[in-house]
Amino acid sequence: MAEPPLLALSDIRFHLGDQTILDGVELSIAPGERLSLVGRNGAGKSTLLRILAGEPIADGGTRFAQPGATIATLPQEPNFAGHASVGAYVASALPDSLGPDDYRVTALLDEMKLDAAREPSNLSGGEARRAALARALVAEPDVMLLDEPTNHLDLPTIEWLEAKLLSWRGAFVLVSHDRRFLANLTRAVLWLDRGIVRRLDKGYAEFDAWSADILEREATERHKLDRLIERETEWAGKSIRARRTRNEGRLRALGDLRKQRREQIGPVGRATIEVGAAESSGALAITVRNITKRWGERVIVEDFSTRVFRKDRIGLIGPNGAGKTTLLKMMIGELEPDSGTVKLGANLLPVIIDQRRMGLDPDKTPWETLADRNDHVLVRGHPTHVMTYLREYLFRDEQARQPVRTLSGGERNRLLLAKALAAPSNLLVLDEPTNDLDADTLDLLQEALTDYDGTVLLVSHDRDFLDRLVTSTVALEGDGTATEYAGGYTDYLSQRGPREMPTTVNITPRKAKAAPREPGSAKRLGFKRERALVELPKKIDALRAEMAAIHAAMADPTLYSRDPKGFAAKSARLGTAQAEIDAAETEWLELEMLKEELGS
Repeated sequence: MAEPPLLALSDIRFHLGDQTILDGVELSIAPGERLSLVGRNGAGKSTLLRILAGEPIADGGTRFAQPGATIATLPQEPNFAGHASVGAYVASALPDSLGPDDYRVTALLDEMKLDAAREPSNLSGGEARRAALARALVAEPDVMLLDEPTNHLDLPTIEWLEAKLLSWRGAFVLVSHDRRFLANLTRAVLWLDRGIVRRLDKGYAEFDAWSADILEREATERHKLDRLIERETEWAGKSIRARRTRNEGRLRALGDLRKQRREQIGPVGRATIEVGAAESSGALAITVRNITKRWGERVIVEDFSTRVFRKDRIGLIGPNGAGKTTLLKMMIGELEPDSGTVKLGANLLPVIIDQRRMGLDPDKTPWETLADRNDHVLVRGHPTHVMTYLREYLFRDEQARQPVRTLSGGERNRLLLAKALAAPSNLLVLDEPTNDLDADTLDLLQEALTDYDGTVLLVSHDRDFLDRLVTSTVALEGDGTATEYAGGYTDYLSQRGPREMPTTVNITPRKAKAAPREPGSAKRLGFKRERALVELPKKIDALRAEMAAIHAAMADPTLYSRDPKGFAAKSARLGTAQAEIDAAETEWLELEMLKEELGS
């Protein structure tokens, strides 16, 4: 006989204004179950977790909790109010707590590398997340409801949490954008879609195929319903004058069909993410040579070198505080290294998306965020009505005039992406862009970045996203060591060997640097090559100036009608000039690399 559920919901309804968020939700959680709760940003996942936790916010329906069952929650934004220290905050989850010095609190905080005496207001995003996780774990509850537990966590902590939850004896429900995390941990999926919850009694790896099959069957049924409405409407038009008592039932049936079709909510569209393109940068986007950075006595990065070419996608990984953002800022010229050099390529036009969403004013509306007081926003060089653009990112019309602070975390992140990616660029700098995004939006972001004609620098802890996107991974180990590996996160794991790093820095860029030569042994490039190194940049500048003049001439709307042959000649010259620029940049790059190898 099956055990009774620890938690169950029946006919749960919840509305936000005139929008139906939950429409008769039914679900149950049995002892020891490992469930993922998935759905679009704004679908109501966090609301559903709050109702499961016992908050009386539902408009209707019933909640059952097994007497004596203990429940712990991890909200997206933990509230530390009223707690003087991290230890006191964690201890507050224990009904029989002895305070911050309780052995269960001190043992767990030690395991999670948190100082119990720290004031919660001074915690970083990652530290605050670890403290909130400690509070959820400390009492070993029967059910844990975890809302985006991997947000702000570094990869070592995510792997630690995975191991912790794999050995967990209680039940848990996970809301997460991290596909790898869900696939490794959960054994059934709760899909919140258009107000209802469907259940798949298989792991998350089976979810995509299952949900796609459901949507395909629904589309077929909608098509059949549309055809039936067409036939019944045709009959009604022919019989309207001959309406009699015996036909009123059929007319009522037609009305019911139309009502059913109006109320039948189709699947939410997919977000449309495209990146604004600018003039191409040079073939070599960024050259980093032997850079070092220290904060006081602490070495952040030591003697790191790399070359970033146009269309590279570089992922930066490492523990929180290891220096990923510092290295990123040095690579784009926002922060000077203590030693070494960073050279940016020609025509770089960056767009930067920071991890704290600093580009959003919570009191402004999405409309004002994108277009201020205008009706149109410049998207990829073309004026687009702000509502049209917002719909591309799955915002409802009524959300356009609501304050940003009313949006969910994923919706705020989508808005930030919409704002940043509308601008023209050839270098995208993304610091934790995947936080709070749903799986479909992550897919589209990955596709957009893959097709992007520029260069991408990315800080992320999302293993699946890194594996599907980046061409190489720079791993910062927290001791000043920064090592570059070809491929994504899985490639990094296979190449790095044991986690313990040597005390001396072992730099392995994609093209290994030549061993240092003894003094006096350096060879020279020779006169012709040295001369080419000087002349090639001048040639490139001259070609770019020529192309700019051609573009200016072709901007004349009457040119083609006045001089079609001249128009064709200018178009052809643009192509050959760009090819000459690419060839010159490649030659210059090869000479620069040879010069470095020779030590000249």
